[in-house]
Amino acid sequence: MAPFGCWGLPATLLVLLCCPGAGEAFEVYIRPETLVVEPEEYREVNCSTNCDQPERGGLETSLNKTLLAQGPQWKSYLVSNISQNMVLYCYFSCSGNLQLEVLNITVYKPPKQVTLKLQPSWVAVGKPFTMECTVPAVEPLESLTLSLLRGNETLHTQTFGRENPAPQEATATFNSTAHREDKHYNFSCLATLDLESRGGSVFSSVSDPQMLKVYEPMQDSQMPIIIAAVSVLLFLFVASILLCFAFSQRWRQRRTGTYGVRASWVRLQRAFRAQ
Repeated sequence: MAPFGCWGLPATLLVLLCCPGAGEAFEVYIRPETLVVEPEEYREVNCSTNCDQPERGGLETSLNKTLLAQGPQWKSYLVSNISQNMVLYCYFSCSGNLQLEVLNITVYKPPKQVTLKLQPSWVAVGKPFTMECTVPAVEPLESLTLSLLRGNETLHTQTFGRENPAPQEATATFNSTAHREDKHYNFSCLATLDLESRGGSVFSSVSDPQMLKVYEPMQDSQMPIIIAAVSVLLFLFVASILLCFAFSQRWRQRRTGTYGVRASWVRLQRAFRAQ
């Protein structure tokens, strides 16, 4: 049960705001002041006060907590099973006056896998193509930035709002036009999760580089020349086949004619001798 009894923490906060005690002023401290963790991690949290003789104090949370150590003006806890963003409260009571200090916990999932697709990957100069970058399960999404790059040049930057706080797939799409020099560059996608404003670090991941295959389109003025050249080559090919056929037939007729006369002469000689 919460140390505030059946009132619970929200009711106690209302009492603190509306009906503060009349005791001496004092301060409550919580360390760390901000907490950025991955899901299911655990952290140590320290609550302390400058009140010489606090009547009571501790850490209020719905998470699993274990008291590690304590002194007259401080208590240290191990907080575990952190699975979502939430708020922790350190509290102390001194001379009938209650003070609270708040710790905001941010749960994050860094961009570990970044995928870039070029559609189509083979494109003519002056024709459109699309860059699509995908990053699965990132949290918090509003701290994510996707940058679509050509070499070191940033072509497009995509940020996200807070509409969907749950971890989800983030996608950035950019439509561009192919240039001749594009075939000399690597295209990539850089995912950056910036948690510095929440007391964390900056996590970055980049996709595998992709090459865009760019070719020169065929000019309309060259089409008649190409058609004429193909027609001439086709005519020469057919003509050569016909000439080969004609020469082969003539050579065959000549050989057949010579052998026929010689065979007739041999038969005539044999008939004459038989007489």
